Amino acid sequence: MSDLGVQPAVETAPYLSQWQRIICIFSAPSKTFEDIKRGRRSWWLPFILIVAFSYVLFAGVTMKVGWSQVAENVMKSNPKQAEQIDQMQPEQREKAMKMTATITEVSAAAGPVFAIVGGLLVALLLWGTINFGFGGKAAYGEVLAVYFYAALPLILQPLLGALALFAGLAPESFNINNFAGTNVAYFLSIDETPKALYALCMQFDIVNVWSSILMATGIACVAGKKNSAGYITVFGWWAVWTLIRVAGGLIMG
Repeated sequence: MSDLGVQPAVETAPYLSQWQRIICIFSAPSKTFEDIKRGRRSWWLPFILIVAFSYVLFAGVTMKVGWSQVAENVMKSNPKQAEQIDQMQPEQREKAMKMTATITEVSAAAGPVFAIVGGLLVALLLWGTINFGFGGKAAYGEVLAVYFYAALPLILQPLLGALALFAGLAPESFNINNFAGTNVAYFLSIDETPKALYALCMQFDIVNVWSSILMATGIACVAGKKNSAGYITVFGWWAVWTLIRVAGGLIMG
């Protein structure tokens, strides 16, 4: 006699640890995103790794370039600002450069704060877009976890930047705003290239595109929507940010 009231057991895949999710983001991203969708929303480990690699670059800049030189390089990349500084009296110029160097160093040291605030805001933007724009059902915590796991490929950028410095990159050539050779702009002259074109070329960064693809598929997964919805969400905002950066370049000349 059959037991009509007994339902067959449904096999479910075991939960992944955070380390397993990190490995899977590079080998089988869908496993990481499916695990997040099942309620595993912790994201502190990828955040720690991102911060740790950013401090590798921070150490490289401190030892091989120096923050005064970084400030000089930043000034040279902005002709209008450089002209204003050059018109100052020597004492005023020295104070202005010291202040710029201090602000730049403190901003770099405070990277974790910017990373967490930026992650919270971007996740909120993506969560609202995929849910209200495409009828998704993602929880904010799920989108936040997707954001930090999808951002893991970005650790390659500070690593490459630090390697370049320790390999002998001239301190005068270091650009704190574009330190890894993963985009077209890195290979252009920042002094001779129009600012708008330089900003546009910076946006076509192979690592950023990789991370964006992961983010698009991840939020589509946790929202229960097709990948196309995730791609439109992520790359739609990427296009908006690109326009903003190019417009800023036009203003700077």
